[in-house]
Amino acid sequence: MHTVVGIRFKQAGKIYYFDPGTIKLEEKEFAIVETARGMEYGEVVIGPREVSEEQIIPPLKPVLRKATAQDTKRVKDNKAKEKDAFSVCQQKIKVHKLDMNLVDVEYTFDVNKIIFYFTAEGRIDFRELVKDLAAVFRTRIELRQIGVRDEAKMMGGIGCCGRPLCCSTFLGDFEPVSIRMAKEQNLSLNPTKISGICGRLMCCLKYESDTYAGCCKKKATPPAIGAPVATVDGEGKVTAVNQGKKTATVQMSAGHAVTIPWDEIVEK
Repeated sequence: MHTVVGIRFKQAGKIYYFDPGTIKLEEKEFAIVETARGMEYGEVVIGPREVSEEQIIPPLKPVLRKATAQDTKRVKDNKAKEKDAFSVCQQKIKVHKLDMNLVDVEYTFDVNKIIFYFTAEGRIDFRELVKDLAAVFRTRIELRQIGVRDEAKMMGGIGCCGRPLCCSTFLGDFEPVSIRMAKEQNLSLNPTKISGICGRLMCCLKYESDTYAGCCKKKATPPAIGAPVATVDGEGKVTAVNQGKKTATVQMSAGHAVTIPWDEIVEK
């Protein structure tokens, strides 16, 4: 077993485990840690806990120290610099006439590298752009092409539900979402109704997927909408299906509608 703390570097970013050593850290505190990119400033979102060997990816990087007021000031200064770097990069993109859309700029904590995130339809030859940026900022430059889901996560926004996007508020990782999930939940397959602002299937289709899949296992298939059926109250046609509750609404021949469990329905 290993003692670890979980640290996140961005809001809704992935959580990474680090070895706290003898440093006492609590949730919502900030720490300076060693990463593959160098020293980084992150928030402790999981307090010290014991985890098994299988739950970590060795070698476990150490926590260097608790963040100080000076460290916090440096992060704020870096944020201010990012806005200037964004403007400079946009100007350089126009000069080189590159078909790319700059999304975000990130300074590493120790300012050893500046990362420019962008989207583009295809591959971009940005070698001359990198040279120009390196000449301006006098540090290592990385241009990283991202997808539309990552762009939505970075930019944020409001979903069709009226709430801030899940990906930009609490989802650490993107999980696979398929059209089958929408079918299992009896949702409209109209792309405009099941797609997020990124143009991909909405992440929230995954939330209830396991529940619906479990219902389908208990009973092979729900009655088809429009199918003639027989119930204890008489004969009728299925007008709606609730897969979560395993019930169906049947319009009876007598004119009234009833909602009953699938198990009490016999398809004719």
